[in-house]
Amino acid sequence: MSDGAETLAAELRALATRGLGDLLGIELVELTATRVVATMPVDERTRQPFGILHGGASVALAETVASLGAAASIDREHFVAMGLEINANHLRAKTDGTLTATGTPIHRGRTTQVWDIRIVDESGRAVCVSRCTMAIRPRA
Repeated sequence: MSDGAETLAAELRALATRGLGDLLGIELVELTATRVVATMPVDERTRQPFGILHGGASVALAETVASLGAAASIDREHFVAMGLEINANHLRAKTDGTLTATGTPIHRGRTTQVWDIRIVDESGRAVCVSRCTMAIRPRA
């Protein structure tokens, strides 16, 4: 990895663990122009009152992955990436363990990006599939 790529990865890794990502225990594993991988535990922070994974936690993981991928592929000095739309299908209930989200771009245009995010459990079973559209806007 070049110095510029290492610097970008370090900057985005720090962003991934700020705010909600930090509260949910999200950790960035891989960040390239075509793939983002992050993990999140299923524990007291991410379960809903009935003891299973909260759908909102899965969506937060998915949007974190898409946001980091979008940010990695734009000139962040002049542009900002922000979530425009997200959908998710929750496929499997989880009570514990670790989830892994893998995001790949479907479309990277001048003003929008669309990311596909697949969330699996530690056995590779699908837990959630999501699609997130990111708006790319000039910095104010």
